[in-house]
Amino acid sequence: MTRYADIPKPIRSGIVVVDPERGTPQRIIVLQFNPDTLERSLAPQAAGGSGDAGGGGSGGGDRNEALRLKGPAEETWKFTAEIDATDQFEVAAPEGIHPQLATLEMLVHPTTAQLREASRLTKKGAVEISPIEVPLTLFTWGSKRVMPVRLTELSINESAFDVRLNPIRASLGIGMKVLSVSDLPAGHRGADLYLAHLAQKERLAASARGGRLAELGLGRGL
Repeated sequence: MTRYADIPKPIRSGIVVVDPERGTPQRIIVLQFNPDTLERSLAPQAAGGSGDAGGGGSGGGDRNEALRLKGPAEETWKFTAEIDATDQFEVAAPEGIHPQLATLEMLVHPTTAQLREASRLTKKGAVEISPIEVPLTLFTWGSKRVMPVRLTELSINESAFDVRLNPIRASLGIGMKVLSVSDLPAGHRGADLYLAHLAQKERLAASARGGRLAELGLGRGL
């Protein structure tokens, strides 16, 4: 008879905010429920561009670049996450899910300290103020998918509230762009983490069973 203690706990997906200098986690955001579906899109960075794809008589330069890549494919992820505090007592969640929502929203906001510093430099007459840099963000989906990302979309649909109008249930639409070595400066910790993510893909691809030409109705020679 299987005991409840013998049932392995499911691994949660989540987001880790990392100090890019030290590599130490600054904040770990564990998604309450794993999304039911993931939408992923990969757009190859072709060296020749779109050119006259599908048409005849394209330039010779494009033909020379047909099998060349400028860098890793641009990869985006989209999924829906759920947050629900309806099963928690008021004492356990006096502010509803405000804290969880604020944590995710701060991934796309600069801090007040950063904004005040930028304002101070403006008042001092600084000629050029660099854009505000946010911490390195990693998305994790099990041990085989850990990658640096930038949030590109965060839509929030709050659907239930307590008597103080604190949200207690919400659906989040999250979009992310995977940051590759093409997006990050050389030597950046995020670039190293992307290479580790790509190397994991290579290991998985190498473990896949190869097919045979006969299965495609082809002979030994093409």
